Amino acid sequence: MSLSYRRTEIQQYERVPVVMFPDNRAASKAVADEIAELIRSRAAEGRLAVLGLATGSTPTRVYAELVRLHQEEGLSFKNVVTFNLDEYYPMQPDAIQSYVRFMGEQLFDHIDIPKAQVHIPDGTLDREAAYAFCQEYERKIAEAGGIDIQILGIGRTGHIGFNEPGSTRESRTRMVTLDILTRRDASGDFFGLENVPRRAITMGVGTIFAARRIILMGWGEGKAPILRKTVEGPISDHIPATFLQEHPNTLFVIDEAAGSELTRIKTPWLVDTCTWDPLMVRRAVVWLCQKTEKPILKLTEEDYNENGLGELVTEFGPAYNINIRVFNEMQRTITGWPGGKPNADDAHRPERAEPFPKRVLLFSPHPDDDVISMGGTFIRLVDQGHQVHVAYQTSGNIAVFDDDAMRYADFVSDYALKFGFEDSEALGLFDKVRAFLAEKQNGDVDIPEVRAIKGLIRRGEAKAGCRYVGIPDEQIHFLDMPFYETGRVKKAPLGEADIRIIMDLIREVKPHQIYAAGDLADPHGTHRVCLDAIMEAVRRLRNEAFMKDCWVWLYRGAWHEWELEKIEMAVPISPEELLRKRRAIFKHQSQKDNVMFQGSDKREFWERAEHRNRETARAYDKLGLAEYEAMEAFVRWQF
Repeated sequence: MSLSYRRTEIQQYERVPVVMFPDNRAASKAVADEIAELIRSRAAEGRLAVLGLATGSTPTRVYAELVRLHQEEGLSFKNVVTFNLDEYYPMQPDAIQSYVRFMGEQLFDHIDIPKAQVHIPDGTLDREAAYAFCQEYERKIAEAGGIDIQILGIGRTGHIGFNEPGSTRESRTRMVTLDILTRRDASGDFFGLENVPRRAITMGVGTIFAARRIILMGWGEGKAPILRKTVEGPISDHIPATFLQEHPNTLFVIDEAAGSELTRIKTPWLVDTCTWDPLMVRRAVVWLCQKTEKPILKLTEEDYNENGLGELVTEFGPAYNINIRVFNEMQRTITGWPGGKPNADDAHRPERAEPFPKRVLLFSPHPDDDVISMGGTFIRLVDQGHQVHVAYQTSGNIAVFDDDAMRYADFVSDYALKFGFEDSEALGLFDKVRAFLAEKQNGDVDIPEVRAIKGLIRRGEAKAGCRYVGIPDEQIHFLDMPFYETGRVKKAPLGEADIRIIMDLIREVKPHQIYAAGDLADPHGTHRVCLDAIMEAVRRLRNEAFMKDCWVWLYRGAWHEWELEKIEMAVPISPEELLRKRRAIFKHQSQKDNVMFQGSDKREFWERAEHRNRETARAYDKLGLAEYEAMEAFVRWQF
């Protein structure tokens, strides 16, 4: 697919050109192809291609594709000059959070670009020298002939580069103070908010605006709200990305998840004729209920007609028939028997009655996602007699604080001395751990012994949670997928070994149900990789006999819930079960009170989970359905 754009009627609300791709892989390839075309054409003319480059997770697939084009198709970067958007201040170039290091690892170390043609803001400057450096950065851009293509991501505040809310249209390269939300989003990379720099050096909005071509990329549903405001809202310095609406050659390249809040996607009936499949009908009725603040069975023809849904009534009306149909569909998603109710008519239930009991395989990306995300359903499945296996896909070791690791090392060492287990090798090991942690600097990668201790801490907590729910030890599986074990926030790509581990366990358990984390808004990306591994494993196994009886259910995590119209199974949670779920979460003591990867939400994970579960139940109640204390929701993946 290319980046060609032609405005259509359905995009009438959009104030900037937008091209949407099914996923970020296809989108990134299209962006890389345009960059490669510019480089080749300029090389043929004997001219330089000047690129403005971004950092963060958004452009990594673009850089990977450019590296592939260089290594496999001979794309040369000898005629390329680059200018990076920004850098934290202060920042040493070899620090793991440094954008100098990031660009080397992602792109520059793997291509033939001359080092003198690479420009990145200097995070080692004295404060007094920053102004002159920024002026010189602007001069170098002008001397190179200006930027041909500037690629951008977008922050959740609407910042581009580090141009935070309040930045002006005319701003140029300068030192800035970072917004607290930006710093919280970066806290995972810095192992805590307190370690995130408060300043950065960034190209200004005016510097970016001077580029001849601007491509802004956005992936995932976490970016959907700010993208809608940027694309469809008015220009405002509160959302610096909106200034791009005035640029003559800007293109927004997004995936379907990032575009989910755009009017043409979320409420397409407002902009064009719809194809009214069952999901679209349900989406429209749920939206109408929320807009009018009415339950389904109280919607009238006037409600439909006055809110742009007259076509729906004309095609499927009268309104009462539509209301009954959607009410029944939503009612049938509710079940207190997530594993299926034995000896019951399951014609309108989300799960099969037989076989009973079922073998259930619950995949948890981190060692606490099982109880945080679907703890109530987990408890229900065990209480109702199913054979539940839990598979923890990663060790979760980077989410443990150093002082916890030190505390456990001290405990083992003191225990050995107290009871006479004076194994010099073992005591030496813990001396090594203590010595490392005492000298460790922010951002240092843990030595293997420390990573092992942190992994064992998470493992012990996961076992405690499972035992509290009622799972025997032999049904607890720790997979320690290799892609995760880098000791850093940045993980390795998903590999064949990761997929094989998943396949082997599925073959061993032969489950009738698989539960997997479909929470693609996970800020660390681990959930996405873990789900990719499960999906690939299931695809490879789909023709094996036992898989004919296997259903895959996707749950969400602490960050988001499924949209109401997409929910296919909603499991009610009683007040007592919600309390049991909370206690299961409390078993994960290293993730209690203060966590390594807090994100922008200051609440603890149990608080987020309970709020989400209660809000799901409240949303069902507002539709006129039964009122419950809380609910967990699932969508079935048809493989």
